[in-house]
Amino acid sequence: MKTDLTYDDAYSQLEKLVAQIEDDSIQLDTLAEKVKQANELIIMCELKLHKIESDVDKAAAK
Repeated sequence: MKTDLTYDDAYSQLEKLVAQIEDDSIQLDTLAEKVKQANELIIMCELKLHKIESDVDKAAAK
């Protein structure tokens, strides 16, 4: 998984994966891989949001 994605790009990819995961015709092996990718994107988005929040808090404290 690329780690240099912007938040918007990661979130967009996550939305696509969720749509694929929700498809009733997805095969089990494919489902497992998509869930793994989605989890990685969720972690990436959370980290980016925490970084942004920290940066905003630091800027507001000045």
